[in-house]
Amino acid sequence: MNKEEKEKYFKHEKLIERCRRGDRRAQFEIYKLYYKAMFNSCLRIVNDSVEAEDLMQESFLKAFNKIETYKGEVAFGAWLKKIVVNNALDYVKKRKLQLIELNEAVTSNLYEDDNQISDDVSVESIKEKIKELPDGYRVILSLYLFEGYDHEEIASILNISNSTSRSQYLRAKQRLIKELNNKE
Repeated sequence: MNKEEKEKYFKHEKLIERCRRGDRRAQFEIYKLYYKAMFNSCLRIVNDSVEAEDLMQESFLKAFNKIETYKGEVAFGAWLKKIVVNNALDYVKKRKLQLIELNEAVTSNLYEDDNQISDDVSVESIKEKIKELPDGYRVILSLYLFEGYDHEEIASILNISNSTSRSQYLRAKQRLIKELNNKE
């Protein structure tokens, strides 16, 4: 290590030590040093800049909350990158599971009676149509299909009755089917 590298290393170590003591300024300095690289790593994994930004922020929070576990055995950047990558991979796994669950939920919940959706409808088009629904419908469908809440839990969250949750869900589902089939 040359003199410049040693100075950089010791400055870095001092910042990390200050972070261990909860120094917000030191945390911000670390953030500024690693933000761009960590964001780019996250973006390459999740392929969505908004999600990458959120995940990167969460990763920095995790790192600062667990900084006492950093033992200096690897470079801090490598330690931080592992947190970012694991967080992004967890997100991707969760998103895949949600897509699988959505696909199963949609096929079991939307294919009923004579309100069937076309066979060529993709999960992505379903997600896009859900985004286009009015807020109330979108929230009910999201809570029920994506988050896995039952109507009693939804009623409690939204401060509505159980029967209102059920009827709004049925209306939202009918509206979604109509939109997916491009019925007027």
